[in-house]
Amino acid sequence: VQLQASGGGLVQAGDSLRLSCAVSGRTVSTNAVGWFRQAPGKEREFVAAINNSGRTPLYSDAVKGRFTLSRDNDKNTVYLQMNSLKPEDTAVYHCAARTYYAVSDHNRYEYWGRGTLVTVSS
Repeated sequence: VQLQASGGGLVQAGDSLRLSCAVSGRTVSTNAVGWFRQAPGKEREFVAAINNSGRTPLYSDAVKGRFTLSRDNDKNTVYLQMNSLKPEDTAVYHCAARTYYAVSDHNRYEYWGRGTLVTVSS
């Protein structure tokens, strides 16, 4: 399974971005996909995750109410819509996949893609 995250960039506080995670090698419908982020000097942090069914995504408290996760299984792509961005959202965002249900523990994800940098200026 290969994953490719895209959509990062430099924005101002309050702006929006949509990240995409393209999954290949195995249809996205068979995988749970999670997003994680890592800021310089900090540990990797869970952001959101979605089951293969697309129902009831998981969100961290830091992003709940601002970020929305969705998936298009026909396009083998998972989207992370990020609204009301804050400077503390600045990080490299990675998507990852696992065979079963969505979880927040990054150690339980089997497949990882290269990240995309999100920078939010104040």
